[in-house]
Amino acid sequence: MNQVVLSRRKFLISSATVAGGLSLQLIPSELAAAPAGKAARELSPWLTIHADDTVVVTVPTPEIGNGASTQQAMNIAEELECAWDMVRVEFASFTREYKQPGSYAVGLQPFFGGHSTDHDRMPYTLQLGASARERLKLAAAKRWGVPPSDIEARNSVLTHTVTGRTLRFGDVAAEAASVELTQEPALKAQSEWRLLGKKQPHKLQVPAGVDGSAIFGVDVTLPGMVYAALLQAPVHGGLLKSHDADAVMNMPGVRAVVVIDPSKTPGSPVQADATFGLEGSELRSGVAVIADHYWQAKKALDALPVEWELGLGQFWESNEKIRDRQHQVLDKWAGTPLTKAGDVEKFEAAKTVEATYSIPFCEHATMEPLNGTAKYTADSLELWHPTQDMQQAFWVAADESGVHPDKIDIHQTLVGGGFGRRVIGDDVRTVVAIAKQYPGVPVKVIWSREETTRQGTYRTSLAARFKAGLDENGTLQALQGETCFSGMALNIGYTDMPYAAAGNIPNVRLATSSLPMHIMTGAYRAPCYNAHAFTVETFIDECAVAGGIDPLDYRLNLLSGWDPAWANCLKVAAEKADWGRPLPKGQGRGIAISNWPHSGKPQAGATVCAVAHVEVSQSGELKIHRIDFTFDCGRIVNRDAVLAQLEGGIIFGLNMSLNEGLTIENGAVIEGNFDSYPMLKMSDIPDIRVHFEALSGHDRFAIIGEAPVGPIGPAIGNAIYQAIGKRVRTTPFRTHDLRWS
Repeated sequence: MNQVVLSRRKFLISSATVAGGLSLQLIPSELAAAPAGKAARELSPWLTIHADDTVVVTVPTPEIGNGASTQQAMNIAEELECAWDMVRVEFASFTREYKQPGSYAVGLQPFFGGHSTDHDRMPYTLQLGASARERLKLAAAKRWGVPPSDIEARNSVLTHTVTGRTLRFGDVAAEAASVELTQEPALKAQSEWRLLGKKQPHKLQVPAGVDGSAIFGVDVTLPGMVYAALLQAPVHGGLLKSHDADAVMNMPGVRAVVVIDPSKTPGSPVQADATFGLEGSELRSGVAVIADHYWQAKKALDALPVEWELGLGQFWESNEKIRDRQHQVLDKWAGTPLTKAGDVEKFEAAKTVEATYSIPFCEHATMEPLNGTAKYTADSLELWHPTQDMQQAFWVAADESGVHPDKIDIHQTLVGGGFGRRVIGDDVRTVVAIAKQYPGVPVKVIWSREETTRQGTYRTSLAARFKAGLDENGTLQALQGETCFSGMALNIGYTDMPYAAAGNIPNVRLATSSLPMHIMTGAYRAPCYNAHAFTVETFIDECAVAGGIDPLDYRLNLLSGWDPAWANCLKVAAEKADWGRPLPKGQGRGIAISNWPHSGKPQAGATVCAVAHVEVSQSGELKIHRIDFTFDCGRIVNRDAVLAQLEGGIIFGLNMSLNEGLTIENGAVIEGNFDSYPMLKMSDIPDIRVHFEALSGHDRFAIIGEAPVGPIGPAIGNAIYQAIGKRVRTTPFRTHDLRWS
């Protein structure tokens, strides 16, 4: 084996014959210590070319509907020069990574459901394709006795350009397995791409989703499988006080009643290496009924006598109490400052603007309810799960089962919606805890929709207070802000806001504080940024109005000298939306801009801008007529996939802002299903116009799925103000009285 340089890292090339084909891997050299002969006999994780020309790309990332698996396959196919209709995708297993470190661990969070254009992973997968292509050419050259430079690879066919002879990839795949490259081939220039940025193939999982053959977690069926329905303490942190298993054991199909006890977690026998750590994945006290079929388990669970010790969480008796306590924290202006410039106290303002905003807890409301299947024995664990991060799930399973990682197998399924809910692994832990008490057979655990909703890891509830000092021209000269988190805290889009980073506000103090609570929170499509974008962009709009300056011009002035893509996004969105054109009374336009996840860095992340056109009837009915949306993520490689992500994010942001908010009564979540937690219907969707003209062409392929949720809410709220003069400072908007006369 020969070491070569690739993107500042050394790699080894290893290959093996698999079913008459070629299997190829790039492994970090420091992790590939096995002798060359032994390494060559290993099955390769990433890429297999079968004798029938089928190309199987094995990806470490789950498929949560965003097309991440398809994108990684496209990266490989671009350099491989295979026929796209011969490409298939399979899910890898973290079990392989644990046993053969370096098999898949490339780039940021390699087992997380996204980041397929990560700046490490994309060149890595491109190199995989290039290496396989050159091996195939060398194998064909050897068979024909010709120079490999005379061979062209295209559309899964190898052609000898001098004589016109051809071979299929599958014809020489087995021979290519024994070829070793003396050095890695150079990658194509982006101008030579024929697939990336040129073609727009559908997501590879779509046909199976259409014909019903797709296997999501809830679809898993195994021989001898039983089902479990569970009920956990209605107040997070509460404990099971008593239950009467005998009352339901004679019901049809019932096999067992088991207790979910957080104190019984044994811990991993080796040091865990979970992607996000184990905090937050802890068990929640509860009880489960195991039966032959789910409906039998659910009916028995409904009939089971249960008592709870609800604990101190009952102190939080209402949403109003939570909000009042958050505001009391903000009243002190005593939070930890994370962004500072000048002196906000010394600036003498010609006009002062102050406002406080509140964001409620929100449920992810995924299409697929929480579920998972596990088979446990005393010395093994097998898990089938719709997780968003296989590495996280693997180590949570090890921690809850106590089984050595060598004896754990994890199978990734398709994921019926994630949005962050399936990241941290509390659902994985619960599945394992139940299966552990019914060993030897696969146990499928299914949360009801009500249980899924009430046992969430919700969007963080927060309150934010801002105070601005304007000069006599209405220009923002001093900005003071503080955010109070109740739950997971991230400051992306707040303490790194470009208005502060650009340096055009001489006096800045942005601080954070917290109000700890019992309610579990976690990642929720662009964690915390989704709330910060609302608070920041609404307040900037309020400053513009107070200063008597057009909100578009106000933002452009604050962003002068910053990354020009921000200004371009604003200008293109405004132009497309007919900004400044008069509207009838009761109608208005609002604008907002944000970036995920690099708001404070120029030419980084995905910058997104929305202009909303709304109408409010005199009776207070709100209608969103149109959303004009621009963005800059540098460059794109699949226009349709990007468009789908943007449209989905826009709709997510619409529902988040218009409808979503959980009700807390005596510490418990009241909503259980979609009758009380409303979601947008197709008839509610406005005219969405995504414009590509603001793309800068900067040489990055930034992630795009989370960014669009940010500016939608503030754009609508700012439009409501323009329409009727009422400022909305809390979500969801459906709770506001928007009547006017």
